[in-house]
Amino acid sequence: MDLPIEDHLDAPAIRETWHGTSGSIGKLGSKQPAALRGGRRRSKGWVSFAMSRKRFGLDISTLGGIVVALAGIGCGLVLDGGKISQVLQPTAALIVIGGTLGAVMAQFPLRTLFQAFKDLKDVFFSSEEQPDALVENLLRYAYKARKEGILSLDGELAKIHDPFLKESLMLAIDGVSPSDLRKMMELQLDYRGEKDERIPKVFEAAAGFAPTIGILGAVLGLIQVMQRLQDINEVGKGIAVAFVATIYGVGSANLLFLPWAGKLRIRIRERQVIQEMTLEAVLSIAEGVNPRALEMQLSRYHVSRKRPSLQKVASR
Repeated sequence: MDLPIEDHLDAPAIRETWHGTSGSIGKLGSKQPAALRGGRRRSKGWVSFAMSRKRFGLDISTLGGIVVALAGIGCGLVLDGGKISQVLQPTAALIVIGGTLGAVMAQFPLRTLFQAFKDLKDVFFSSEEQPDALVENLLRYAYKARKEGILSLDGELAKIHDPFLKESLMLAIDGVSPSDLRKMMELQLDYRGEKDERIPKVFEAAAGFAPTIGILGAVLGLIQVMQRLQDINEVGKGIAVAFVATIYGVGSANLLFLPWAGKLRIRIRERQVIQEMTLEAVLSIAEGVNPRALEMQLSRYHVSRKRPSLQKVASR
């Protein structure tokens, strides 16, 4: 049976690995006593969350990190005698968000900004299982090319959705020498890497602008306070409110923008490793390397606990 290869150059795909499990869970209620069904209903919310996390590849570390950070700061504020409402200032948030967005727009082209917002989903979703199907398909291609010749892979091109794999395999089938094929595809990798490198820089720039915009918001607030110096009580409250913008600027830079940039760099590197693995596999297929040797070569990239068996791959 042919396994589809997902596009690893784009954002990670939504997975359906819990499709069969969800059907099994739905049948449990009719065979359980009332007491057990009550417990099952109480746990339904957690089961749904676990299923959606598996299907969408939710990166729990990103959401968990943000929640833990905000919870720690909020608890510290409350324990110190403060109130959460004291740091909820829409005007301060508007100044920081609007000023930071405008500064980033002034630095980067709109196309880069739109791509950065599009790739932001890679921060919250991952595709850890994606290399498994890719490795299995590469081994299958190697076995088929070894047995029937590399021209036999021409029929597989229509089933490949990954542009990088499809292009490199098509060049190999067309008879391009391995050395020329390596040069062509490595040039494409370098161009894509340089293009991808701009995306984390957008959020790193936002992390640099946000604290400064926060200070600007605090100064604007202090200007308004200075106009009411005749009322000492209002002055104290106004100064406290003015510094909320600084909190938003520093907090957004260190809790959102910088972590997002770091996570995107990790995702980009993961895609680059997959592309390098794909290129090495296609070159090995073009050179007629033994599928067993290719399996050992791909094991350097393959980190899954369940490695695909060459015998199972060959039988497909």
